Amino acid sequence: MKSDTDHLRHAVKVAAESRASGNHPFGALLVGPEGDVLLSSGNTYAQDRGVGHAEANVARAAAQQYDPAFLERCTLVTSVEPCCMCAGACYWAGIGTVVYGLSEKRLAELTGDNPENLTLDLSCHQVFAAGRRHVAVRGPFPDLEDEIVKDHKDFW
Repeated sequence: MKSDTDHLRHAVKVAAESRASGNHPFGALLVGPEGDVLLSSGNTYAQDRGVGHAEANVARAAAQQYDPAFLERCTLVTSVEPCCMCAGACYWAGIGTVVYGLSEKRLAELTGDNPENLTLDLSCHQVFAAGRRHVAVRGPFPDLEDEIVKDHKDFW
């Protein structure tokens, strides 16, 4: 079975494809209980503006396609920590685990005051802790930071 690191590298490839298609460099996957990738999405800023986040795209599609009992055993893997909107989407979809590579705080250092990504200083850990259903979180993965940051350099 593939590791979190393997899946994160896949999410980073999706992020690179997202950037190449004119969107923001973010990628997310839904990984099933057996380790298979069920869904993936890059950012869709070009068509959805500020709400076209990769994680929200995956969470929305997952909620439409899978039963909540199944999603509780799935993992959303994303190149960058989900913002509070995306963490909420994961929570409401019923996804049981979130794995992310780069922290929201580190992303804020990269994006600065860019109006297309005015990050909120609110960790997904805080969002999930406020819920009534447990969502396991693993991240950040400092050993992957250089790979993830590469697609953000000279973008913002």
